[in-house]
Amino acid sequence: MLNADALSQLRQLKTNIEENKVVFPGTVKATNGRFGFVALDEGRDVFLPPEEMQKVLPGDRVKITEEEGDKGKTQGVIDELLDTSLDTFVGRYLVKGKGHFVVPETPGINRWIFIPPKERQGAEPDDYIYCQIHKHPIKDGKGQAKILKVLGKAGDTGIERALTVASFHLPDTWPDAVQKQASALDESTVETKSEGRDDRTDQPYVTIDSPGTQDMDDALLAEPNVTGWKLSIAIADPTAVIEPSSPAEQEAFRRATAIYFPGEPLPMLPDTLSTRLCSLMPDVKRLALVCDLQVNNDGSLGDYSFHQAVIRSHGKLSYELVSNLIEGREDDDIKALPESVSNSLDQLHQIATALRKWRTEHALVNGDRPEFRLRLDENRRVRLIEPSVQNEAHRLVEECMIAANRCAADFLGQRDKGLFIQHPGLRDDRADNVRALLEGYAPDLAGIDVTSAEGFRELMKKTEGLEADVPVKSIVSRQLARAELSFTPAPHQGMGLAAYTTFTSPLRKFSDFHVHRLIKSILWQDALNELTEEQLAELQQAQIRARQAANSLENWLKSDFAKTLGEDSMAGVISRTTPAGFFVRLDANGLEGFVSCKTLEGKFSFDPVTLRLVHNKNGRTFQLEEPVTVTYAGVDDERKQILFNLVETTADSSEPANTTDA
Repeated sequence: MLNADALSQLRQLKTNIEENKVVFPGTVKATNGRFGFVALDEGRDVFLPPEEMQKVLPGDRVKITEEEGDKGKTQGVIDELLDTSLDTFVGRYLVKGKGHFVVPETPGINRWIFIPPKERQGAEPDDYIYCQIHKHPIKDGKGQAKILKVLGKAGDTGIERALTVASFHLPDTWPDAVQKQASALDESTVETKSEGRDDRTDQPYVTIDSPGTQDMDDALLAEPNVTGWKLSIAIADPTAVIEPSSPAEQEAFRRATAIYFPGEPLPMLPDTLSTRLCSLMPDVKRLALVCDLQVNNDGSLGDYSFHQAVIRSHGKLSYELVSNLIEGREDDDIKALPESVSNSLDQLHQIATALRKWRTEHALVNGDRPEFRLRLDENRRVRLIEPSVQNEAHRLVEECMIAANRCAADFLGQRDKGLFIQHPGLRDDRADNVRALLEGYAPDLAGIDVTSAEGFRELMKKTEGLEADVPVKSIVSRQLARAELSFTPAPHQGMGLAAYTTFTSPLRKFSDFHVHRLIKSILWQDALNELTEEQLAELQQAQIRARQAANSLENWLKSDFAKTLGEDSMAGVISRTTPAGFFVRLDANGLEGFVSCKTLEGKFSFDPVTLRLVHNKNGRTFQLEEPVTVTYAGVDDERKQILFNLVETTADSSEPANTTDA
């Protein structure tokens, strides 16, 4: 037994070691294997062997020390857990002997996690479950989880949506306080809030939407004048009935946006508000924030003003009906329209034509990309994918909304406060590649400053229809930065505008809802809780998460549908290229699938300037927008990725290329 002096010396030695050891803070990064890395704050990555990776979870903030491992390789040793960000996740319930586990679906958690008896919620083997970390594995590498919700089994109706909602941590139920607030509002609320507003119920506003749309948030009206037209855009006004900082507003901020999942959307506001009380339904009084705008004959914008009004939509019109009217077709529905509505629609078409002409000449107009609509069966799986035609009515509404949003951006830009959408054009790390592209394939444009707003607009205009050995505009378009929310006005280079915001979808997007608050606070001194920088970042992240969730579910449904494609050859175009292969978008249904270089003869190199794949020996290239023929090769179920094989279409061969497994 050690005496007191020896124990004291040992404690002092341990203290000295602790004080003198060098620790490094960083963030845990997972891999597809059992090992991982820690991205140190100082900028380098340190290898984490499997036994250390067992103690942490992806995204954990930790402190590590370094030691020499096998073969002299430096590796990390977990010293301390600083913070953990992974709280909830989805997985599959597994029973192995007497042990009950969750097999996580979350990338990077490559282990089974034990579920103690009291936390199993009656789950059965192979159930998909929504779990929470119950015990972090930092101490002994043996974490525990508890089940929050049993989601169902593979094949259950709607299981794809349920898993997506849980995986992306999206709220799918309304808090009691929000339900109570929504249920307390009714038509009498509209009557009460109508006092003091402009009465425009006799004016022939109409909504133009898809037949199934219930959350109508914009109505239009137009009439000619001496210098062009007066365009009136009435936008649903949920801020009139939702009190600032109330539960409904807080929940709308948390959700950030409505998500239009196939078959069953996830709304931003309760149905009581979004599809009834605030929706611009026909033949009922509704509250609106109206932008009255002068559109000149050349399509430029003149004076504008904002008004709080009460309107009564004179018709819920479909895109198809309005398009038929524009094209001069006649049917019973068109003949039944009041003359005032028909006249307004005619003027709206003229306005939209002028607005689009101005934008084509002075800004940027993106071409219509083929779109497709998923048709689901009773089990909420895809039974059919069909083209979604963009007609003149769609363009009419688009131009009117952009014009109204430009007015809102100009109005806020002249004040000290605002919420804008800025688009910086090219990604910073791609500018040199684009310069090299122009020097090699469009030398007449090589002098353009592609990093400035003016230069980017000039570049996109002059590459439209440019004849070159490579599709220059498509290559540039795939190297753009993401649009971002900002408190200060800045160019939206993707649209070629000096400043831009949106306020035309307040039932569907919280950023639009907040712009309503901003406009009202300036004009009528309404209450406003201004967003902080942290809240802006949170809102931006919630929007990104919503887009990722929608894309994830759609890809899942599409990959399941792809299993019905059969063995026939299918025509498509190359839509994306990567060093590992290229994606092909099918002409018939818009499905995108991957052709791996591993399934092609020979070796290929990726050119980051032209975004081409080039065969190392014979020079065969695969280029964006190149027409190709493919066959269905399967689905990577883990990635939810469709796989194609290339069909060679040379004069002497129409057989599929080598189909070695990717």
